[in-house]
Amino acid sequence: METSNSEAEESLADAKEKLRAHPLVHWSRKELGDRVPERIVSLVPSLSEALVVLGLGDRLVGVTEYCVHPADAFGNLPRLGGTKDADVEAIAAVSPDLVIANQEENTARVVRQLAEQAIDVWVTYPRTVREGAELLADLASLGASPEAIERHVAPSLSAVEAAEKARAGERGKLPKVFCPIWRDPWMTIGQDTYIHDMIELSGGENLCVEPPFVSGSAEQRSAGSSGGRRYPIVDLDEVLAAQPDVILLPDEPYAFDVWDKRRLTRTDCPAARDGRVHLIDGTLVSWYGPRIAEAIRALATIFANSSGT
Repeated sequence: METSNSEAEESLADAKEKLRAHPLVHWSRKELGDRVPERIVSLVPSLSEALVVLGLGDRLVGVTEYCVHPADAFGNLPRLGGTKDADVEAIAAVSPDLVIANQEENTARVVRQLAEQAIDVWVTYPRTVREGAELLADLASLGASPEAIERHVAPSLSAVEAAEKARAGERGKLPKVFCPIWRDPWMTIGQDTYIHDMIELSGGENLCVEPPFVSGSAEQRSAGSSGGRRYPIVDLDEVLAAQPDVILLPDEPYAFDVWDKRRLTRTDCPAARDGRVHLIDGTLVSWYGPRIAEAIRALATIFANSSGT
């Protein structure tokens, strides 16, 4: 997530053009060609999980400190730093023939240094749920069995297609959803993000894609900020004044807890009055891959159900 200026400055989004021409930095599965990597380092927790679920876990030779699902799947693998501060020397030491990264979660510095070490890097960047499901299919093409594809890839693609049809046929009023990702300051999600698309595809309306939220918080505007961030800082009072029907409190990247739910439940907005302030598993809204079908079902139930959790 764009949680600091330094990370934003070093993000792959900013440096993509500089890296575009490097022959060892690949921006799609197609660019990898037909070869099948045997030694993979994953710097993306959700994709580490996807590789294991697809039966490709034996190809992994290293993961990050944040690769925690499936439980106990990575016990014997080297932990090669975090997502923002991956250890390039440690990665090179395990001799991977492919490193899987993400344009938002990892940094241009790490990708550039890996390429300079003559290591192929596949940079992923799904910003919609459909792209997340298609990425799962791309990962499966690295050598997953037909059975694994039928069990995990096909249901994800089917769930997306069904949700797209349901969304296209929706004629009623959809619940306005506030989904923060950080507190102090409060941050949420704008358009052109995977979380935004997951909320919208599952039957909600992202509250914070219209003014004033697209222009940042009141404090930012008074300071002359241009705003328009994909993960804008917002004023909680302004959010509550916009009357959200549902509030989602994920447990990552910020671990919202029962205290946060109680605080918001005492406020004056439809979500609070109707018992629709929900603590949720953060992977449902932010992890693309094998969790997609479950995420769509869970969120669709929340948006349709008036009871709290």
